[in-house]
Amino acid sequence: MIPKGMIKVVIDTNVLVSGIMTKRGAKADVLDLVSAGRRLWCVSEPIVEEYLGVLARPRFRSLDAGRVQHVIACIELAELVVPTMTLAVSRDGPDNRFLECAEVAGAEYLVTGNARDFPAEWKGTRVLGARKLLAVLQEK
Repeated sequence: MIPKGMIKVVIDTNVLVSGIMTKRGAKADVLDLVSAGRRLWCVSEPIVEEYLGVLARPRFRSLDAGRVQHVIACIELAELVVPTMTLAVSRDGPDNRFLECAEVAGAEYLVTGNARDFPAEWKGTRVLGARKLLAVLQEK
């Protein structure tokens, strides 16, 4: 059961990977927020497939295996939604899966490192970078 008032967040793959790689900074802090259960991480099957596919690439094999496994365990606990539409909004076609997830989940935020590929807002979801999300959440 989802706690009432829990803020829902969709995380773009670039934020996920950067957050694992750096272990510090805004992107890592966003991962820490959702992995600690302080915000509800929303995913769809296409997003999970993208996350796992990217993390399995040879260039990412040197990532901290413990941190990767922790993040994967958190992904498995995320709210899994099933998009009911196919969008063509983002300049980068595969990024539409994040908007689809956000819309179906009713997410307040979509966090990305590529904000230029998304509209600033989509059906009630604000699209912003990791630093901006952290600043907004501190105000709440």
